[in-house]
Amino acid sequence: MRIITGIYKGRHFDVPHTFKARPTTDFAKENIFNVLGGYLDFDGITALDLFAGTGSISLEMLSRGCAQVISVEADRDHARFIAQCMKKIGADNNLLIRGDVFRFLKSCHQQFSLIFADPPYALEQLPTLPDLIFEHDLLVPDGIFVLEHGKDHSFESHPHFIDHRHYGSVNFSLFR
Repeated sequence: MRIITGIYKGRHFDVPHTFKARPTTDFAKENIFNVLGGYLDFDGITALDLFAGTGSISLEMLSRGCAQVISVEADRDHARFIAQCMKKIGADNNLLIRGDVFRFLKSCHQQFSLIFADPPYALEQLPTLPDLIFEHDLLVPDGIFVLEHGKDHSFESHPHFIDHRHYGSVNFSLFR
């Protein structure tokens, strides 16, 4: 896993082979972040990374200038790995929450400029994520929610849907 661009560009982190989480491919990550650059300026924003997995997206957001990234990950080993990666780049002041994403969303009272969710593609509750984000008013005005998902889901009829991108088998739906 590597950081594509920004102040930590080129940094590599070896993801343990025992991990169930798969980092978003470099190709897909680079392309979706290029798209996001057209919607918002990363400098100084607060971002939320749901289902943080390996921390690849959190690290990329920090490298591109986010002031703070809150990462939410339920798996103990994955959370420990993310914490180690954050420490290696000197960003261990960011908040890492080890817990259930759905509980977090229902109790969160903070707003974010960018929310990125990369749930397991087979997660039964995956289609409910956009509604939860907007019901709980988690985005600042003009903020962006990115949902990574498989080809079996379409969000084009959602009232907050603004864009869809796919790179190989990776799909991203964007909401505002």
